[in-house]
Amino acid sequence: MIYIVLLIIAALIVAWFTSRGGSEEDTSEIKEVADDCCGAHEVCEADSLLSASVAIEYYNDEELDCFTDCKSPSYSDSDIEEFRDVLYTLKESEVAGWLRSMQLRRIELPLVIREEALMIVEERRSMAD
Repeated sequence: MIYIVLLIIAALIVAWFTSRGGSEEDTSEIKEVADDCCGAHEVCEADSLLSASVAIEYYNDEELDCFTDCKSPSYSDSDIEEFRDVLYTLKESEVAGWLRSMQLRRIELPLVIREEALMIVEERRSMAD
């Protein structure tokens, strides 16, 4: 009787380790993310604010290059409106990419525009959840 109980316990331990090993293989798989990522993935590059690549993407905003290396407090009201015009012509799905583009181009956004853009990205992420 003791041998049968020990055999059952050993079988359960082996089964537990086997099932655990299978889940590790699943997490190591590389999963493809669609170009039009909805933000519902665990890691979504479309909504990432970190600049993963060094390729600069423009969003019909080449005129903002004149603000490279400028500091946010030095912007005039008309400068802020230029940023706002670009921000509100973007699709919601483009805002995170635009923020990455600004980082790569060393363009510091006016604080109010930065907050508006981050709110748009956050709303998009919360809708995807």
